[in-house]
Amino acid sequence: MSDVGRPNADRPNPARVVADADVLAAGLLVGAPSREALDLVRAHSWVELVASDALLADAERVIERCAEGGLAAAWRDRIEAERVAVAHPDGDHPALASAYRGNAAHLLSLDAELRRARTGAKLRERLAVSIKTPAGFVRQWNPESLYEAVESGEYPGPDRDPRG
Repeated sequence: MSDVGRPNADRPNPARVVADADVLAAGLLVGAPSREALDLVRAHSWVELVASDALLADAERVIERCAEGGLAAAWRDRIEAERVAVAHPDGDHPALASAYRGNAAHLLSLDAELRRARTGAKLRERLAVSIKTPAGFVRQWNPESLYEAVESGEYPGPDRDPRG
């Protein structure tokens, strides 16, 4: 990953979340806890889902292999409108690069290797991101305290339908 065009590397945006391709696909095809974690993000207009084209393409390929009909294409159309798009060099890990380029504080992944302590320590040299399972994110994420920190003011609660 290159530092060119890198947002503030020391202070990622706590209201920006990246979901790895496995979480995006599981959120659509399997349900909880991936769907629950993504619903938490989508239910708040001030929280942003960050994803590169490469990350969405990976998830779309998984959905195409697991689902029939045009579900993958319909999902891609919807997610395109929901995400904050970022670009990164070819060959970068799509989820890590999306977090890096999108200045995201959270990365949701089912990949045990990404969540290992050794991996986290190595990543922290370049990327201040918290990598959690969707279930871990659901347990720990507190939109009320986050809202007070990033938006200033009293938390109004979820302000949109996560599946709408």
